[in-house]
Amino acid sequence: MATLVNVDGAIVPPAEARVSVFDRGFLYGDSVYEVIRTYGGAPFELDHHLARLAHSAERIGLALPWDADRTARELGRTLDAARAAGGDPPSDPGAAPWNVGEWYARVVMTRGAGEIGLDPALAVDPTAVVIVQPLQGPPARAYADGVKVVVVGVRHEAPAVVDPSAKTGAHLNHVLAVREARARGAHEALLLDDRGFVTEGSSSNVFAVLGGRLRTPPLAAGILEGVTRGVVLRIARAEGVAVDETSVRPEDLERAEEVFITSTMREIVPVTRLGERAVGAGRPGPVTERLHRAFRRLAGGAVGVGVRR
Repeated sequence: MATLVNVDGAIVPPAEARVSVFDRGFLYGDSVYEVIRTYGGAPFELDHHLARLAHSAERIGLALPWDADRTARELGRTLDAARAAGGDPPSDPGAAPWNVGEWYARVVMTRGAGEIGLDPALAVDPTAVVIVQPLQGPPARAYADGVKVVVVGVRHEAPAVVDPSAKTGAHLNHVLAVREARARGAHEALLLDDRGFVTEGSSSNVFAVLGGRLRTPPLAAGILEGVTRGVVLRIARAEGVAVDETSVRPEDLERAEEVFITSTMREIVPVTRLGERAVGAGRPGPVTERLHRAFRRLAGGAVGVGVRR
C-alpha cells in the first residue's frame, strides 16, 4: 500500500510533495483540515467531514480553493492512485480486523503563501493538500483490554482565543499534551479547562458511564464537534442509552463505571486506567461494548472482534 500526496490536484509521492515555506499554514497554522478514514475502501461520514471543513473555513474567513464536490473527487482520485500503486497491505497479526487494508486521509486547506506578516490579506492563493496513507489504528488489544489515559497539566485553550468549532492547524497545546501523556505511559491525554472541567482528549472526545447514563462534555465547553462523537451520540440514543451532554470533572471519571474515547481513527476505545487508577472493574464495560458493536454494524465489517464480551 502506497502513501501519496495530492497538492492542488497533482498527485505525487511524498518526496515530491512541495508547499512553499511562505505558506501561512506552515508559518502560522493558518489552515483548516479534516481526517477521514475508509471502510471497505470508501470514506466514512464524508459529507459530515466536508461540511465541517467548510464550517471551519467560514469561521476563520478562509476561502477554500475547492468546493465539497471537488474535494470529494480529489480524495477519490488520490485513494484510487494509492490503491493502484500499492499492492497487498503489510501483514500485522495484532491489528484490529476493521483497520486491515483501510486508508487514512488528511485534507488540508491553507490560506496560501505571500509576504510574511500576520495580515491575512497578504495571502495570495489558497493551497489544497490531500494526504493518503495506509491506516494504522489502535491494535486489537486496545479494544479487548482498554487503554490508559492521563489528565495532563496542559490546559485546553479558552474559546475566546480560538473558535472551538473550527478545526485548524494550530495544535501546539495538543502536541505538548501528547508529549506529557507519552512520558507517563498513556495512550491519550485529557485536557482540563481553566475551571478544572474535562474538555476533550488531545485527539479524541471523552465519554463516561455513571449510573448507567452516558455523559460527555457539551459543545459549550469549547470543544470541537467530533464527527465520531456525533455518530456515537446517535447510536446511543437509538440503543436506548440515556445521554447527558453536561460538565464532567476528573472525579466523575474516577468514579465512573466505564470511560471511553472516540475519534475517526479509533472508533470507540475503552479506557480501563485513569492515571494509575483502574476505571470501574478495570476492563471494558458492557455499555462501551454495546455501543462499539453498534458502531461496527454501522461502519460494516467485523462486529465485536477483539472486544471482550
